Amino acid sequence: MRSFRRAAAERPIPSPNIWHWPEVYERENEAQDADGALWAALRELAPWAGADVLDVGCGDGFHLPRFAAEAASVTGVEPYAPLVERARHRVGDTAAVLRAGAADLPLPDASVDLVHARTAYFFGPGCEPGLAEARRVLRPGGRIAIVDLDATVGPYGGWMRADIPHYDPVAVERFFEREGFALRRVATRWVFPDRETCESVLRIEFSPRVAARAVAETTGPALGVGYRLHVQRVGALSAP
Repeated sequence: MRSFRRAAAERPIPSPNIWHWPEVYERENEAQDADGALWAALRELAPWAGADVLDVGCGDGFHLPRFAAEAASVTGVEPYAPLVERARHRVGDTAAVLRAGAADLPLPDASVDLVHARTAYFFGPGCEPGLAEARRVLRPGGRIAIVDLDATVGPYGGWMRADIPHYDPVAVERFFEREGFALRRVATRWVFPDRETCESVLRIEFSPRVAARAVAETTGPALGVGYRLHVQRVGALSAP
């Protein structure tokens, strides 16, 4: 089973946005959560000061320095080799970046306090192997914090549902509820430096048809985007 999982990790599910347009995706990351609402909710429900943090699906490491500023240690895990190299270049010796998938984490049992994943791998049913691994590497009382986009909130959520009609956001919420996660909805703003950057981001996030609709329905260089923060405290008897 271990060898099968390692083979699977070498063939990660493509993430066309950051894989093909990493520089545009960097501009997207810079624009997200302009008011810090998501980070504030994360700090409240899954604090990382003085903790050993694991960021699963860390991409090119954009969020690692934010954790490293306060955490005892930070490790990023990413299955796509070019992103691993970009992440290592970004963080230097302030964090470790390992090439691996969420279902086969290269960490010992009970070795971290927080497992964080943001819009990566944990999209609902089917992610049970990754949840099992997250729970394995957590110390008692540690937390899993999963950040995903809230497709029930417009305008961004409406474009998501148009682009992925089979995606059922309510079913995903029920899945995480059954798995023992608490849910916090977080309203955020994405604020871009100019209209051109905003449009370039929308075009890497959606199919051409839906991207054209999103561009037409967006006025100015900002838009509202809803998130869901799913948090579970491992070993806790109640939600955080």
